[in-house]
Amino acid sequence: MEMTTTNTTNQQENSGNVSDAERWTSLIGGGALVLYGLSQRSLRGALMAVAGGGLVYRCVTAQTGIQEATGMNQSIKVEKTVTINKSPEELYRFWHNFENLPRFMKHLKHVKVYDEKRSHWIASAPMGNSVEWDAEIINDQQNKLIAWASVEGADIDNSGFVRFQPAPADRGTEVKVVMEYNPPGGVVGSAIAKLFGEEPEQQIVSDLRRFKQLMETGEIATTEGQTSCRQ
Repeated sequence: MEMTTTNTTNQQENSGNVSDAERWTSLIGGGALVLYGLSQRSLRGALMAVAGGGLVYRCVTAQTGIQEATGMNQSIKVEKTVTINKSPEELYRFWHNFENLPRFMKHLKHVKVYDEKRSHWIASAPMGNSVEWDAEIINDQQNKLIAWASVEGADIDNSGFVRFQPAPADRGTEVKVVMEYNPPGGVVGSAIAKLFGEEPEQQIVSDLRRFKQLMETGEIATTEGQTSCRQ
């Protein structure tokens, strides 16, 4: 599995496949939603901005994220890519039902889907506590991309997307996940980084390893060498 992790604090990189000028031109084309998205200064804002321009898929697949172009540097963002020997259609369909996510995401206790857009998430926190938030799908491209973000009032402001792309040489599907956590007021990045008991990048590595096992074999191997979580 290939792992790419990014802590956006103090990040200064400006290179990428899509130039800043092209990106800004695309974003401005979205009108009011673009302007609102850019004002949020987060991955969620960026996703909303490019959604307003109808160009989410192009922008989120660029090597350089919109956060670098807009100076968004106060959050923690992690990225991970894994190749799974299943079709994009099958993986998209499974992930799109967010109630499936706790089956391979250890920090999630429960997800309740309200409708096609809205869901409620409960995650583990230190000392037996929980954090909760409502999330909304802000862009959905069938068999290609799902982008979501927490709504106002969340215990932890967060957002992310998952992209499904056919792997070269018919080797299955490359699944890329990007998630961002925005610290609550007064909480430094190092504290939120350990909110769920482990670093966010290691958390996503472990989650996607279990996702790969579940989708390819129908079950997840436990640390004791047994299996659980059959499909």
